[in-house]
Amino acid sequence: MKFDLIDRVTDRDAASLSAVKNVSAAEEYLGDHFPGFPILPGVMMLETLVQAARHFAAGADDPPTTPLVIKEVRNVKYAGMVRPGQTLDVTVTLRKRDGHAYDFQGVGKVGGQTAVQGRFCLEPIAQSH
Repeated sequence: MKFDLIDRVTDRDAASLSAVKNVSAAEEYLGDHFPGFPILPGVMMLETLVQAARHFAAGADDPPTTPLVIKEVRNVKYAGMVRPGQTLDVTVTLRKRDGHAYDFQGVGKVGGQTAVQGRFCLEPIAQSH
């Protein structure tokens, strides 16, 4: 199953990309997380940042030719919940690029308040020979 979490890219420049994820009560995984008190799982918040970073890389002058996967995640902090009806506004900022390997800082906010933040590295998926 593929989760496309980016609803819309809202801004992009040479070093960053901003996007939104509108959380809907109709999202299947919210039924179990948690019954009677649905919130966007932390791993889905992180995945939203990662997907925004992939959008950034895809828009590069020389985009990767293979899918980008997570190489490393550092210092992820969850500071708030995201409930159905709310919007997670994410911004990813490129810290460093080495070929098609990317190092990002990301932050996700709801109503101006930080819900998730952290650093992560993406690299092209290894091709089998």
